Amino acid sequence: MRIVVCIKQVPATTAEKRYTSDLRLDRASAESVINPLDEYAIEQALRLAEGGAVEGVAYLSMGPERAGEALRRALAMGGDDAYLVTDPALAGADEWATAVVLAAALDKLAPDVALMGMASDDARGSLVPGAVAARRGLPLLSYGSELSLADGMARIRRLSATGFDMIEAPLPVVATVTDQVGEPRYASLKGIMAAKRKPLETWSLADIGIDGETLRGAALTQVVEAKPPEEKAPTERIENVSPDEAAARIADWLAARKLI
Repeated sequence: MRIVVCIKQVPATTAEKRYTSDLRLDRASAESVINPLDEYAIEQALRLAEGGAVEGVAYLSMGPERAGEALRRALAMGGDDAYLVTDPALAGADEWATAVVLAAALDKLAPDVALMGMASDDARGSLVPGAVAARRGLPLLSYGSELSLADGMARIRRLSATGFDMIEAPLPVVATVTDQVGEPRYASLKGIMAAKRKPLETWSLADIGIDGETLRGAALTQVVEAKPPEEKAPTERIENVSPDEAAARIADWLAARKLI
């Protein structure tokens, strides 16, 4: 049994975000990291491998050549091999194009479980896992706080407002996990050194059976404007007044904004 964890290289959460002239995120100008929410998927896969539920853990990413850095970091945490799909035609890809590419690559790898984080830190759309599952015609087990595999079945434990649900489906599946699976491990020095010797294979779109010219510029969404958030209004403080007057002024403030 084999798991492929899909990971994404994103700008660091604290990095200043800039846009290029065509309103694309300028990823080259910011420090890049593994999408933090993908690290929980990595941790879940490695725990399953350590428990003997799976025999192999691989990583898959789509992006520019520098995304190979994120794959090496994942391999330093554990796992066996990695695959990067990179092609000039992928510039400006949106969720749909990403799902098309990842689905084709996963069809080629044919894992029992394609595992992902619950969202990417740069977009927070959470749309790609469902689109990948739909394109591959496979069940989607989403937002699991734990993933288990046994007897040809995958099962997730999903937290809800009233407790939790247990959801299962026959393999193969696409699954996503949340930050409830457990704290991701750090890469040890030994792991970092070992990662340099682990296989990392690079594929073009042609390698996974996709016509680059067909995909080029075929994003279904387009950014038409980008602007910084508006500055917050100055904080209003109520001091040195009686409790009754303070309550009245708060009520007036809320009423003026139609909040009460």
